[in-house]
Amino acid sequence: MKKYLVLFIALFFITELTFSQSIINLINRSGEYVDALENGKFEEAHGFFDESVKNKVRPDDLKNFWTSINASLGTFESVENAQNKVQDEFYVVTLKCKFSKGKQAFQFAFNKSEKIVGFFIAPKNNAPIYQQPAYADSTLYKEQHVSIKTEGHELAGLFTTPKTGNNFPVIVLVHGSGPADMDETVGPNKPFKDLAMGLAAKGIATIRYVKRTRVYPGEFAKAFTLKEEVTDDALAAIALARTLPGINKKQIYVLGHSLGGMVSPKLATQSPDLNGIILAAAPARKFTDVIIEQNKFFFESLKDTSTAAREQFQKALKEFEKTRITELGTVKADSLLLGIPASYWVDMNQYDQTGIAKKLKTRILVLQAEHDIQVSTTDYNLWKSVLEKKKNATFKLYPSLNHLFISQPEKSTAELYKNPGNVDAVVLNDIALWVKGS
Repeated sequence: MKKYLVLFIALFFITELTFSQSIINLINRSGEYVDALENGKFEEAHGFFDESVKNKVRPDDLKNFWTSINASLGTFESVENAQNKVQDEFYVVTLKCKFSKGKQAFQFAFNKSEKIVGFFIAPKNNAPIYQQPAYADSTLYKEQHVSIKTEGHELAGLFTTPKTGNNFPVIVLVHGSGPADMDETVGPNKPFKDLAMGLAAKGIATIRYVKRTRVYPGEFAKAFTLKEEVTDDALAAIALARTLPGINKKQIYVLGHSLGGMVSPKLATQSPDLNGIILAAAPARKFTDVIIEQNKFFFESLKDTSTAAREQFQKALKEFEKTRITELGTVKADSLLLGIPASYWVDMNQYDQTGIAKKLKTRILVLQAEHDIQVSTTDYNLWKSVLEKKKNATFKLYPSLNHLFISQPEKSTAELYKNPGNVDAVVLNDIALWVKGS
């Protein structure tokens, strides 16, 4: 099977979420089905269908369909992205596939027996597009392409600065989970782009870059840790910041969002010259606890009180509990737990972000949104209980914002991420005042 990456079921940037652990299997089965088609195994692909569908779709139909796909798009190369959702009694998986001459998304509908009952070319996306915020004034900022380089890797980035002046503070933006682009795009929303434009207008430069998991996905089909996913590239971006023109080398900061915020205390210990770290919607607990809380929320939002649903959810919880491992022992480093290598879970579970943050002398700003359905105020309160007695820590809680720090009228499902919005201007003001108050 062609290798591809599906990171973090029900974590921080999968926009279609479900409580069901079986969705990992369905995403894998979808990929295996595409592989069977590409390898000319049409009888095998036919076996993925439910009995109620097999008499309507023949192996020859699949052959003709895939021949036409190859004729227009070339040979299949990889799955770039996978999303999922629950639709009535079906699970719907969407795979965005890369071919030698183009890209195409396919949708799969699975029944509860994990058999395909529908396979379609995904319709063109007519979803809303990104809208620039009112505070994005192109006369106030400029952008320069940069590269974030580590051994064997090069990531495209943007260095955004005020258009005039020099000796700027600079903030390195560090992503949350998943294969994010440099804008940390979620649907029509681009929070990192908002931050870069808005902060430049306030006299603060930023560096943002494409995440390694997006550029080198094949490397994450084997054992890896936070080092490969986040830390190495963030440290390289910090090092780059020290060399860029117009920067005040005594005013370098990191803004870590979600997973990036969780890792920021580690970055501060490895870059002691940082003037401060900003923990934006950062988990203070273990990942397993956050995942369980997320999935309970999504399970309850489905309002399915059937015995089968409850049993399925309890089964999922047992799978989540397996991720609490703190050492490999007899478990292989690349063994998958929730679709993620055991090496990653061990690294995460050995990491004590609050303990490290408590020892830091570096300035810390903790930002949290009350309508965040992915990292809750439970984490914010834990950060506060650990750090509030430290003079170097500041806390900001926003009552009507979501995980992206965009206004959201209620604490609802991830469907609301499909609505266009921008990072709230209040957040930008608070960050700018904190930076300039140093």
